[in-house]
Amino acid sequence: MSNPLLSTAALPAFASIRPEHIAPAVEQLLKEADAALTLATSEATPADYEALSASLGVATERLGAAWGAVGHLNAVANTPELREAYNAALPAVTEFFTRQGSDERLYAKYKAIAASPAAATLKPARQQALKLWLRDFVLSGAELQGEAKTRFAAIQERSAELAQTFSEHVLDATDGYAYYASADEMAGVPADAVQAARAAAEAEGKEGFKLTLHFPSYLPVMQYGSHRGLRQRLYTAYVTRASELGDKPEQDNSVVMQELLQLRQEEAALLGFANFAEASLAAKMADSPQQVLDFLRDLARRARPFAEKDLAELREFAARELGLAELQAWDTAYASEKLKEARYAFSDEAVRQYFPVPRVLAGLFSIIERLFQVTIHEQAAEVWHESVKFYRLERNGALVGQFYLDLYARPGKRPGAWMDEVRSRWARPEGTQQTPVAQLVCNFTQPVGDKPALLTHDDVTTLFHEFGHGLHHLLTQVDELGVSGISGVEWDAVELPSQFMENFCWEWEVLQQLTAHVDSGEPLPRELFDKMLAAKNFQSGMQTLRQIEFALFDMRLHAETGSAAQIQAVLNEVRSEVAVMKSPDFNRSQHSFSHIFAGGYSAGYYSYKWAELLSADAWSAFEVEGVFNADTGRRYLHNILEVGGSRPAMDSFKAFRGREPQIDALLRHQGMA
Repeated sequence: MSNPLLSTAALPAFASIRPEHIAPAVEQLLKEADAALTLATSEATPADYEALSASLGVATERLGAAWGAVGHLNAVANTPELREAYNAALPAVTEFFTRQGSDERLYAKYKAIAASPAAATLKPARQQALKLWLRDFVLSGAELQGEAKTRFAAIQERSAELAQTFSEHVLDATDGYAYYASADEMAGVPADAVQAARAAAEAEGKEGFKLTLHFPSYLPVMQYGSHRGLRQRLYTAYVTRASELGDKPEQDNSVVMQELLQLRQEEAALLGFANFAEASLAAKMADSPQQVLDFLRDLARRARPFAEKDLAELREFAARELGLAELQAWDTAYASEKLKEARYAFSDEAVRQYFPVPRVLAGLFSIIERLFQVTIHEQAAEVWHESVKFYRLERNGALVGQFYLDLYARPGKRPGAWMDEVRSRWARPEGTQQTPVAQLVCNFTQPVGDKPALLTHDDVTTLFHEFGHGLHHLLTQVDELGVSGISGVEWDAVELPSQFMENFCWEWEVLQQLTAHVDSGEPLPRELFDKMLAAKNFQSGMQTLRQIEFALFDMRLHAETGSAAQIQAVLNEVRSEVAVMKSPDFNRSQHSFSHIFAGGYSAGYYSYKWAELLSADAWSAFEVEGVFNADTGRRYLHNILEVGGSRPAMDSFKAFRGREPQIDALLRHQGMA
């Protein structure tokens, strides 16, 4: 039987991959990668950039691509059988990449390349890749010896296992919850959400309306449901997911978080850092944990007066108009929506009718084509679910890149939205040009009946955000594997292109292309857009402090000794410092905080705010010169997107803006200037 994970085809055969393919494929690919590592570190392979790329780069890239396909399926089409096979293979894959990253013989070869006269003749992208590899060897334990090296490898393996466990607990707790509401309890919930809930219950032969903790089911109730008891029930279930307060003790992430933090602290100490935050920042723009803390606290200080005003207005409105004398956490989304409707005379639900998915995609693709001189065509490919689409980007008839688009929430799919790479741009040692392929994943509400799915304006913003990441990966012109696309870009700058794209969602000229009422086909009326614009920074003070709360909690957890034993205490202190509205004592949001415990943002969640500063300042050039100014678009393409990680992010920003970033644009964009 041919194994699709061993195929050398350009694209993964997603529809053909089965759990039973994983073990034999991983075994064979690890064997080939091991042989390549042995060859690369032997005397037969000179300390030469091309030679190492040919002997080791090809084998490890093939292993990485196959394992990436397995990991992707585990995230978007999870089954017990797939999970078992994935978890069984995870230790061996982790062990190989840890061993390769800390191999002192390989490290010596790269140091010899860097020290040779030939290093000065390497192209700038190769010089940057070499510099980052040397840094990463150190961060991967290549300079450790004996027991320290063995322990470092064990930490990597156990950390990967724990991150996977954390993610599984969140997925299972989200998938495992259901409440069957009565018709009375569904009062105020939008008709399509009610219809979807009824259909879900009917599919199980049950009465009532099935509600889950997946966002397309959860959010409409929290935002529009007038039944307070139902909001409280769902909120409580949502914020206690995967915690000691949840239904299933075996899904509690308390011990997982504690052990992960202890291991990260131990890893940092082995590498000679005072704490894990210092180790994490070694590959980021920010210089130190203290600089990040100062940045966050300065932003919190500026936002606090606006947040206090936001909350005072909300409480006063809730008491006067909604009879909510004591505003609770499960009331805020509902009361906020009612206040917004009263103040600006529109609702998110009314706006949503203008954003059917086909129209939004057509408009988004048109913007990308116009701004970056590419064309986008749908293309046939093997996919993991019937709703997934596949597209091809071309420029002047030549292939630039391809991407999969998976828009809708479903059981077995991890919550959230993300971009991941299938493969990167690379001038392969065999002499061929490899073009990039991306996966863009969201969790929007599925279409019901014969009507297309409708997106909220926030959903549209999320879609543009993920496309920003996708364009960063797909439009690169760098041919070096370590620094093409998003590879090699400092983690706290990687959100610049994604947050930059969000700005298009607030431009009248753009929204004309994105909108067509689901029934009438009419574009968004100017009057409604003006109301949306007036409401753009509605509660921006509270929202800013909410993000700062997450970022401060993350940085303090990873910068302070002993934090593993007092996770809740640290969070409580952070909330006391920055939050204007008190969270209930039972809120355990940290137990499902996958970004920092399973998603690569540990000691890096501040990146969202840091990069928001960069993106707001970058967008201000378009505000001045014109949203579709061809020269500005080209400058952004050439100086930010095309260069990938081939130079420091600050150099790229300055090449585009002509100066260092300034905070003024961020404050102005959020109505806090």
